[in-house]
Amino acid sequence: MHYPDAVTAAGAWMLENGHRAALKLTGGRWPRSLLGMQPIELHTTGRSSGQRRSTMLTAPICEADRVVVVASKGGHSDHPDWYKNLAANPDVEVTVEDVTKPMTARTASPDEKAELWPRITSAYKGYEGYQRNTDRDIPVVIMTPR
Repeated sequence: MHYPDAVTAAGAWMLENGHRAALKLTGGRWPRSLLGMQPIELHTTGRSSGQRRSTMLTAPICEADRVVVVASKGGHSDHPDWYKNLAANPDVEVTVEDVTKPMTARTASPDEKAELWPRITSAYKGYEGYQRNTDRDIPVVIMTPR
């Protein structure tokens, strides 16, 4: 099922802002998991503004040596702004459970995506539907410590 862009955007806004509020109120202690994935805050540099930009995401794979996120934007036809920012400047920071680390982001190759995709969709089945509902190839982003 394809959701109208307004519904997808509203859901994303509620998820990000509600999650950000819960983390602030609990000092980063809750929620530890969201939709079965690790909540993270991604800090990028705006590709036009040069300003620091932050967004709340969920990471289907969150390990000591890498964090993997999916630039799904709920199956929207365009990439999310955070993805466009890290594509222009791969030096990012990732906050996990109140610890912020400098990382380098890159888009997974087609082979890497194929290898990671079963693990990603086992963490959250919704990604399968997002990919079906858009003509764009949804990027998988791999971030590793700098």
